Amino acid sequence: MTRETIRVLVVEDHNVVRQGLVALLKVAEGLEVVGEAADGAEAIAQYRKHQPDVTLVDLRLPRMSGVDVIQRVRMEAPQARFIVLTTYDGDEDIYRALKAGAKAYLLKGMTSEELISTIRIVHEGKSHIPPVIAEKLAERMGAEELTPREFDVLEQIVHGKSNKEIAAELDVSEATVKTHINSLLGKLGVTDRTQAATAAIQRGIVPLESLRKPKS
Repeated sequence: MTRETIRVLVVEDHNVVRQGLVALLKVAEGLEVVGEAADGAEAIAQYRKHQPDVTLVDLRLPRMSGVDVIQRVRMEAPQARFIVLTTYDGDEDIYRALKAGAKAYLLKGMTSEELISTIRIVHEGKSHIPPVIAEKLAERMGAEELTPREFDVLEQIVHGKSNKEIAAELDVSEATVKTHINSLLGKLGVTDRTQAATAAIQRGIVPLESLRKPKS
C-alpha cells in the first residue's frame, strides 16, 4: 500500500530560504510542493487556489503576518493545517500562533528529518511542539495577561517614550501611566522600564515590525 501524497504550500518571504525548503521537500518521499508564496496576501491566494494538506508559514511576512494568515485561512477553511517555521521563539509569538490554530511550531534550525516528520504528523491531524517550545508556552500560559491599555503603555516604553510623552500620546494623566507601568512590571516579572522593554521584544509581546514604524 503506497503512502498518500501530502500536498504542501510553502510561505516564506526570503527567496533563498524558500527555495531551499522547496528543494528539500521535492525530494522527500510522499510530499509534493503545490505552491509557494512570499507574503501574507499571496499566501491566502495560493491556499485558495491549491487547497494544500499542510502549509508551512513564517511568522514575519510582508503585508500580513503569519498569524494573520492562519486566522484568515481558517475562517474560510477550519480544517486547514499549519506549521509555523520561524527563527523567533518568543513565548508570545508561540502563544499567538497556536491560538490562531497552528498545529506545530518549528525553529528554522531544525533538521530536515524533523521538518518532514512534523509535516506527516500534522497531516495526520496531530500536533507537534518541541520540548523547548512547549516549555516556553507553559510559561506563557501561566502568565497574567496585560490589559489593552497596559500593552499600549508597554509599546510606548519600547519606543523610548517618557511618562509625560506616554500620557500625552494616550490622553491620560501621568499618574495613570505610572499605575499601568507598576502593574505591567509585576505581570512581566521585571523591576524597571529597561527590563520591561527587553522582555517585550524578547518574548514577542511587542512585534519587531512596530519598531520600524515611526510613532507620533
